[in-house]
Amino acid sequence: MKESNEIAISVDHVYKSFTIYYDRANTLKERLLFFARNKKKEKREVLHDINLEIKKGETVALIGVNGSGKSTLLKLMTKIIYPNQGTLETYGKLTSLLELGAGFHPDFSGRENIYFNASIFGLTRKEIDKRLDQIIEFSELQEFIDNPVRTYSSGMYMRLAFSVAINVDAEILLIDEILSVGDQHFQEKCFNKMRELKAEGKTMVFVTHSMQSVRDLCDRAVWLYDGKVRMDGNTNEVVNEYLRVTK
Repeated sequence: MKESNEIAISVDHVYKSFTIYYDRANTLKERLLFFARNKKKEKREVLHDINLEIKKGETVALIGVNGSGKSTLLKLMTKIIYPNQGTLETYGKLTSLLELGAGFHPDFSGRENIYFNASIFGLTRKEIDKRLDQIIEFSELQEFIDNPVRTYSSGMYMRLAFSVAINVDAEILLIDEILSVGDQHFQEKCFNKMRELKAEGKTMVFVTHSMQSVRDLCDRAVWLYDGKVRMDGNTNEVVNEYLRVTK
């Protein structure tokens, strides 16, 4: 796969499957009753021959019903998991918000987790020192920042995770459905920040079930259906067809 100065993410003939094992019997009775089941496993193909090129500076939505493969594709992009076949390359510093609180230690304070999480994204101690006040201010968690994050609500987790992710100077930002968590005020604040990042030329890939957010923020939409790309193109055209078929 050749790197291009215009390409941020390249997905080439990617397949991803998982092997699902049935529960094993624990007693002799269960073994006799469920003998056949104990030997069974199921290979579940989640993504089938995905081909995508996302250009630098694009804001792209991945849409589709639950189980269509959106989050799996995002995890492949961030290299949490790897494809069974095909190649996936990213070009540029990448940050992600895929699972609420991922990378946080529950017994560390919010402040300690800022250092811990930002270091995972490649920032040095000095770089985090410079950004610390900005991260805390954006999160609006000043009075809770020295409390253990296990005492945080899901909305507070999201505030802290988003605040760290947008302050690591990444070129590519991957965001899963977690922005649906939290109050309306902070959601709007997050979307306004994403608009700023878009204006700065950052590349964003965004998974959501909110079609209004897709229309408001994204240049392009990719509709995944049953692990395949069903439609890829202009946001309004893809969203209109998706809503027509799924309503």
